[in-house]
Amino acid sequence: MPTIATTAMVQIRPLLPKDWPATWQIMEPVVRAGETLPFNPAMDAGAGYAIWVEAAQKAFVVVTGDGQVLGTYHIKPNGPTLAAHVCNCGYVVAPTARRQGIGSLMFSHSQEQAVALGFQAMQFNLVVATNTAAVQAWQRNGMAIIGTLPGAFHHQRLGFVDAHVMFKSLKGD
Repeated sequence: MPTIATTAMVQIRPLLPKDWPATWQIMEPVVRAGETLPFNPAMDAGAGYAIWVEAAQKAFVVVTGDGQVLGTYHIKPNGPTLAAHVCNCGYVVAPTARRQGIGSLMFSHSQEQAVALGFQAMQFNLVVATNTAAVQAWQRNGMAIIGTLPGAFHHQRLGFVDAHVMFKSLKGD
């Protein structure tokens, strides 16, 4: 099972403890904004590590040749035992790396990892509807909106907004 993917410019590899300060540096503004991730906007780096790394089955970073973190994602079972064949992922791209294909690169890598880990499907439980870049990126990569949850996300600027549940089978049917 390959865990490292390399392109001419970047590498995706498992997130190491030494990567956390740089990873938190790109995650912290996203968390603080309270617009896309369901985490407490006031959480600190330790709480972030517990949620993003320790509670996940695997966590990865996208790094440049000189070690700059451009993005991160984690993968975990969507539920326990009888739902553990479906994975859930979370993704964050550094502001300076957005619209450069990093999210799609991470999605492709996460899909390969999901298959290698034995998952049969991917389900994203709470894709904030106002995060149109993410919704469109996941749709381009084969995820389908299977439901919309009215007012399910408390957006820090816009109030309660809709969130989508998105799904993709990995069985190759």
